[in-house]
Amino acid sequence: MPGILPFAVGSFDTIGPMSRADFPHRHTFYEIAYVTGGTGHHVVDLARLPLVPPHLCLISPGQVHYWERATGLRGWVILFTDDFLLGHGGDRQLLRRLGERPWLCLDGEEANRLTALVLDMRREFGQRAEGFISVLQAHLHVLLTRAVRLSGARLPGTETGRASMVSQEFTRLLSLPGAAEQSVGTIAAQLGVSVGYLNEAVKQSTGLTPGRLIRGARTLEAKRLLASTDLTVSQVARQAGFADPAYFCRFFRRETGVSPGDFRREASGNHHVRRIESIDPSGLPA
Repeated sequence: MPGILPFAVGSFDTIGPMSRADFPHRHTFYEIAYVTGGTGHHVVDLARLPLVPPHLCLISPGQVHYWERATGLRGWVILFTDDFLLGHGGDRQLLRRLGERPWLCLDGEEANRLTALVLDMRREFGQRAEGFISVLQAHLHVLLTRAVRLSGARLPGTETGRASMVSQEFTRLLSLPGAAEQSVGTIAAQLGVSVGYLNEAVKQSTGLTPGRLIRGARTLEAKRLLASTDLTVSQVARQAGFADPAYFCRFFRRETGVSPGDFRREASGNHHVRRIESIDPSGLPA
């Protein structure tokens, strides 16, 4: 939004109560939580992660998360939109790699280095001196690069061709809320390429076809809704992009091996079901 910086960094206290929300919700922006203290659990999608600080967690746009019985939660929260990544185009690829293993444990030396980096980001964000946005973008790039090293994930390769860029943009579009409801043809048209080219580019980059990735995204969205809302199966089907609830049930069973009802009963035994709330990007602190 005009006049609002698409970035914020602060402690759990200064960012506000939503940073430690104990009910399922989702954002349209990225969140990095650097937890330095506290007990309880952090639930991200269907993973219930114990708090054993220090650790770093990435929550991508559209993911459902909440803090379960968290006490003494301390640390730092970094919020940013996709637009803030324009300074370093490769950061989208770093985020994709982190998304494969978003829960990173740190040793003492790694925590000290990360704390120093986050504190410097906080000073830049607070002082807003000349050129501070470029400095923040550079600091975020350093943070993401170091986080990928921590995860043991392979750093992005040197591919810079059109096929690689198309695949990366497809992955970005698929991470947006509601994108999984689109067809391969619709997304190919958005990217300005043919369906055949999109299939080839994505398969080369990820090892999977766009159709397979879309089905996976639709299945994950259905799982989120079944596990974290009290919507009926028919309502879940509609929100996940299925006009026919019967077809949705067949699709879900084929993809997961269980019916939507059985999945919900199993998920409900693991944590209390509450309605998902969405956070508008205007909720980012100015």
